[in-house]
Amino acid sequence: MAAAPFVRSVSLVRDKIEQPDTYPFTLPAVQALDGLELAPVTYFIGENGSGKSTILEALAVASGFNAEGGTTNFNFATRRSESPLHGCLRLARTPRRPRTGFFLRAESFYNVATEIERLDREGGGGRPIVDSYGKRSLHEQSHGESFLALVNNRFGPNGLYILDEPEAALSPSRQLSLLIRFHELVRQGSQLVIATHAPIVLAYPGATIYRLDGDGIAKVDYDDTEHVSLTRDFLDDRERYLRRLLATE
Repeated sequence: MAAAPFVRSVSLVRDKIEQPDTYPFTLPAVQALDGLELAPVTYFIGENGSGKSTILEALAVASGFNAEGGTTNFNFATRRSESPLHGCLRLARTPRRPRTGFFLRAESFYNVATEIERLDREGGGGRPIVDSYGKRSLHEQSHGESFLALVNNRFGPNGLYILDEPEAALSPSRQLSLLIRFHELVRQGSQLVIATHAPIVLAYPGATIYRLDGDGIAKVDYDDTEHVSLTRDFLDDRERYLRRLLATE
């Protein structure tokens, strides 16, 4: 049985918004953040531009993580690009507090790996940071290998893990491995909030799935998501789909 989540819900505090007519506050999904409940495993899905990554980033920064990714101890910026949304969120927390955590952004994971190497070069008299990531430089592995090294070695019990498109570097079989790791973490009292486009990654049993679109945010069942239905229809009749997609005059 999953433990109670660390973050129970997230709300937009409208009184803190200085420029409500500017991005990202004009996004329907952002405007719909009114006590949005988070489960032990919560997914955000939607088209590009729907606000998934923007909300995930704001949730991560409001939770104490670095905007480019990493743990709460990371404090670097390759290029400041985070939105002001994090300063306008209210997180309703349960009495439980995470023992650890990580914000994984596929687009800036290279920067996190570089920061780990920089910190280890500078030293501090303690154990090398890379030891917590499998004792091998993340840059010396393929993108997918480094992702799994992070999840398998750095992620641990009672953690808050916020993941933006973790499937980006993973083959289908490795995505299944990721689901197994998710299950281990949930059984160990962790909470995961994930933005994804991948039907496999989206398949964790009992998870809450939110669809973000022009109407705001709605809870949906796995089989009712476009990611699943479109993929299933394509695989069921690939030739028909391709004839339609590639038809010429």
